[in-house]
Amino acid sequence: MLRAVGDAAGRLDLPPPAALTGEWFDALAVIAPSVAAEPVAVTDAFAVELGAPGSECGAVGGGWVGYLSYPDAGADGRGHRIPEAAGGWTDCVLRRDREGQWWYESLTGAPMPEWLSAALAAAPAPTRGCRVDWDAADRDAHRDGVLACLDAIGAGEVYQACVCTQFAGTVAGDPLDFFIDGVARTSPARAAYVAGAWGAVASLSPELFLRRRGEVVTSSPIKGTLPLDAWPSALRASPKEVAENIMIVDLVRNDLGRVAVTGTVTVPELLVVRRAPGVWHLVSTVSAQVPVELPTSALLDAAFPPASVTGTPKHRARQLISQWEQKRRGIYCGTVGFASPVAGCELNVAIRTVEFDALGRAVLGVGGGITADSNPDAEWAECLHKAAPVVGLPYPTSAASVG
Repeated sequence: MLRAVGDAAGRLDLPPPAALTGEWFDALAVIAPSVAAEPVAVTDAFAVELGAPGSECGAVGGGWVGYLSYPDAGADGRGHRIPEAAGGWTDCVLRRDREGQWWYESLTGAPMPEWLSAALAAAPAPTRGCRVDWDAADRDAHRDGVLACLDAIGAGEVYQACVCTQFAGTVAGDPLDFFIDGVARTSPARAAYVAGAWGAVASLSPELFLRRRGEVVTSSPIKGTLPLDAWPSALRASPKEVAENIMIVDLVRNDLGRVAVTGTVTVPELLVVRRAPGVWHLVSTVSAQVPVELPTSALLDAAFPPASVTGTPKHRARQLISQWEQKRRGIYCGTVGFASPVAGCELNVAIRTVEFDALGRAVLGVGGGITADSNPDAEWAECLHKAAPVVGLPYPTSAASVG
């Protein structure tokens, strides 16, 4: 469906589609057929007035779809490779419900455009590939960052921080095909795609940053990772992995507590083991009630960037990360999502996410949480496990990845 819509938009010189697949808005997929995703001010990202939750049919209708990059620079001080924030408004969407039925929805009640009807009635679009020739990531720089983080933990500056590395590559093909292939191979829960003249963002994320429906906000941070060939029960049995998760849960509780109605922050799920592409993860869920009139910008001021990709305490962790990581994260560790006036707002954590610029270059970030028990070699192996489904690396052996 997405490839057919993308091909039709391209033939007619229309803006490309945007897409969400996995577990968005209680649906299997939400496709915006053609979105003029333009650079916007950071404060304008997801700035949609949200009403009360819509009907029980689950309609999304339309809204603003786009992304917001991780805000901090790297040690090299360079600027953003693609716009810091970009997106656009769509009046209509194609939504695939949990039973697999497709629906056409429009906020204004406009009929399906003729070009879209023709695209959906046409023969299936041919499968194509998009190749990215990836360079090796800098293991020595990552190790130095992990060791510096361990020193900071020992000195009491932070209790935990997320230290990351990057793969960079050159692109041959259409990023939309890269996204379609990645979703088909890995079935991520929070995949998202947005593109424009500036490039594209292809997110194969498993993680929910924020979901807002009416007065209820939830966040499901991921912290704690083992490869798929390990026993999933080993996650709950690992003091290091459990400590990672609980510290981040406390940070999310603090972030949401800054804007929540007093006494409404709860943890309905703690330390649940879930499968993601290439790995097992520990996932928890934090919920809060916020004033209905609270703008999305205020919620993002309180919670962005996501807790799971920063550290505790958050402000100091962000300062140190900008010293330890040589290059700016960009969209990696930011967020991609959709704000609908009838369905609410849902945002992912932009991990397992590739940033494509307009010059044929791609960047993928991967990382992990460092605690006092972390081993630099095990942390590197965790990065490779996370990158493998995206860049096609062979999986390292699990013995090297348990830390």
